[in-house]
Amino acid sequence: MPIKKLANLYNLYGLKMTNQEIAYHRLASQKLYKTSHCSPQEIVRHLGAMQAQDYAMSKWAIGSRCDASEKAIEEAINSGEIIRTHILRPTWHLVSSDDIYWMLALSAPQVKKFTASAAKKYDYDAKKLDAINASIEKLLAGNNHFTRDEIMQELGIKKSSGQEFLSAAIMMNAELDGLVCNGKMKGKQITYALLEERVSKPKTTYTKEEALAKLAKRYFESHGPATLLDFSWWSGFPPTTAKLAVHAIESELNSVEIDNQKYWFGSAVSNVSNFRESVHFLPAFDEILISYKNREASILLEHQPKAFTNNGIFKPIIVENGKVIGTWKRTIKKDHAKIETDFFGETPESQKTVIFEAINSFENYLETKIVIE
Repeated sequence: MPIKKLANLYNLYGLKMTNQEIAYHRLASQKLYKTSHCSPQEIVRHLGAMQAQDYAMSKWAIGSRCDASEKAIEEAINSGEIIRTHILRPTWHLVSSDDIYWMLALSAPQVKKFTASAAKKYDYDAKKLDAINASIEKLLAGNNHFTRDEIMQELGIKKSSGQEFLSAAIMMNAELDGLVCNGKMKGKQITYALLEERVSKPKTTYTKEEALAKLAKRYFESHGPATLLDFSWWSGFPPTTAKLAVHAIESELNSVEIDNQKYWFGSAVSNVSNFRESVHFLPAFDEILISYKNREASILLEHQPKAFTNNGIFKPIIVENGKVIGTWKRTIKKDHAKIETDFFGETPESQKTVIFEAINSFENYLETKIVIE
């Protein structure tokens, strides 16, 4: 049954979509059911922006949704098809090169409030930051890719515990001004390069209202069913602004009401009865949890402290049929990767055997042997 007809039935008969059904639909909308081939860039474009402060885990967030290896995903990032920068909320995100300019123009003004406040503590006002930007532009011009430490050294800003936050604020400001983004990896070190040398500026521009509507539609189609408050949390825009964006596109979305709360989603989702048994070993900070204000559809309240902390540290999670059932961690060795698991409840060995079969996709992604301990 098409989801629009399904939504109409829920609303007509006052039926409630259960948390399990919401979790199933989110697996599908987030491309965790691999029903079609997608490139790494297509995965990132579909999700809009993927949180990425843990670089290694952010690559697996893409890999868990397609069949690309870690090397292929890193190549997409190194080549500029996927951009890693600060956008939306004041944290790292992965964004498709197709979306970087309009999304940055939309969200940068709100995120710059945080960087301006941080820089002021070191007596760096807007004028001083503009001067720093000019120096950074001259330094990186000609497709130079430098680490943050190398840039700070050239700027004469000494590395110390007190100055570490200053260098972060300077580079984040340059990112939000559309000057820099990630460059090619230098070994295991992240570099910066000029954005316009990596991605050409598009001819099409959007008003703030158009861009907000575009962002909202992208979110609900790739993360739904989700609420207005979920979108507000994910996008970083206040609920009043988020409400205007949803109002602009509500005719293009479907919705169901649960306990006086409206859940919005796109149209390309199948009936719940079509969903199959599934297990996913997902990375830390994965969109399946972090992109929602309310996470009860995917994880019981009693288990939430085991999966993420109050100060926003998210662990890698094991998801069975849309529900988080435990956490895991990986340790990369010379010739293999060691996987350790921590299940929330008693898990029979026979069930663990089935669950561990899902780690095969991670083994293919890393292109190395996996050892489970």
